[in-house]
Amino acid sequence: YNVVNVDMLNKLEDGSVVTVELLKEKNIISKVAPYGLKVLGNGNLEKNITVKAAKFSETAIQKITKAGGKAEVL
Repeated sequence: YNVVNVDMLNKLEDGSVVTVELLKEKNIISKVAPYGLKVLGNGNLEKNITVKAAKFSETAIQKITKAGGKAEVL
């Protein structure tokens, strides 16, 4: 998996639809892993974004929805 914490997603713009490809394009991750994206809940999220990932921690889902976004499991 590519693993990111929610605080790393603050580098993206409000309204972004986050995919593993977008994170690679924005240099948040260096390469695309075979199992997809795993989002963990460390840090705070201040952006209203939709995150599409293979796995989420419960904390990550809570922080994404609290910021007005959506967590979609692929």
